[in-house]
Amino acid sequence: MATARILFLAIISLIGLQQAALVNATFASRMKCTWGFDNCQIGDDAVKLILNKWSGAAIEGFGDFLYGYIDMRIKLVPGNSAAVVTTYYTSSAWTSKESDTHDEIDFEFLGNVSSDGSEFYYTLHTNIFVNGVGNREEQFRMSWYNPTSDYHNYTIFWNPYMVVWSVDGNAIRVFRNYEDQGIPFPKYKPQKVYTSIWNADDWACQGGAVKTNWTYMPFVANYLNYVENVCPYSGPNSVQVCNDPSNWYFNAQYKQLTADQLKTMNDIRSKYQVYNYCTDTKRFNGNFPPECSKPQY
Repeated sequence: MATARILFLAIISLIGLQQAALVNATFASRMKCTWGFDNCQIGDDAVKLILNKWSGAAIEGFGDFLYGYIDMRIKLVPGNSAAVVTTYYTSSAWTSKESDTHDEIDFEFLGNVSSDGSEFYYTLHTNIFVNGVGNREEQFRMSWYNPTSDYHNYTIFWNPYMVVWSVDGNAIRVFRNYEDQGIPFPKYKPQKVYTSIWNADDWACQGGAVKTNWTYMPFVANYLNYVENVCPYSGPNSVQVCNDPSNWYFNAQYKQLTADQLKTMNDIRSKYQVYNYCTDTKRFNGNFPPECSKPQY
């Protein structure tokens, strides 16, 4: 299987990668358990998160960052994983529910009653929050590969121009920066990396119709090979430092996907996308969020 470095090259065509060496971080050196300590196992460069009737589990990164590249390999819960949610995301700090202004970039994997090639596939759920506002969901039926039989790379790339979600080196979604046209973009708040596993049988499987079957517990998600190349945040001055155009991710080749990447992404989206908030006329009654009228890639 291709290494994370090779996948990084494939994702964003890094002609000048020598300018920005990847950091071979490990889960043990960069992450800590924050919930469900009995269900959270961190090895040198491997993590096992477990969900049972009593608890799920979560880990988070030690350091904050603004912009960069994050990649990890994940093998999702096999078999009947109905209503089991496995996550991998970045988020800035929450202040309070009453005045939430956090930013967040999400991968969520929604389990189903089977993962053996039947009609009941995992759903890959993506979202992005800016200033506490999300509601930008896109979902994919994970039927072009089996996410439970082997490890697959999931990548978040975030720079001042765009956010890119990728699977095994193939971009599946882009959110562009139109801040100059009044559309918020995550640019100033430092974020951390998080992963978790938890039960969401009130909504996560077929709209909440299918509940978690606890006879199949424990539900186990496995993670390998954490890699990052980010701009570390060490205080308010880091906002200026990380937004300095001399940083590697400001280079012209990072402004948009290549023609080949666009072709692959559009093929995945045309075949496997099952929900796009920008086409949900019933939800928005025709008054779509402003970014929906802008080209994203």
